[in-house]
Amino acid sequence: MSHQNVETVNRGTDRIKLGLAVLVVAAGIVAYSVLVDQSIYVRVGAFVAGLIIAAVIVWFSDTGRRTVAFGRESYNETRRVVWPTRKETTQMTGIVVAFVVAMGALLWVADKLLEWVIYGLLLGWN
Repeated sequence: MSHQNVETVNRGTDRIKLGLAVLVVAAGIVAYSVLVDQSIYVRVGAFVAGLIIAAVIVWFSDTGRRTVAFGRESYNETRRVVWPTRKETTQMTGIVVAFVVAMGALLWVADKLLEWVIYGLLLGWN
């Protein structure tokens, strides 16, 4: 995976495209609210159309292309990961559960000991 520095949107055209995409999403939200008398399918369709149009606008920006390239690299990286087998996963889950139970018991004993010391010995309450 490439180690590139974080880049922000520098070019004016990319800023305009991303701003337009935000406005299109906002227009989809407004359309959903304004079309209250229409069926739910029309309202949701207007909102989804706004999202799709905004995605197309972002796709043609440099930021969108870099995001898609990052997604592809991430997908390829996850394909190269050596995933644990079912047996290894079950064993590790059992170890974690046993550790949590042991820590819970230890904290319960510590809590009861402190309760006995503070309330029983120091304050004299029963």
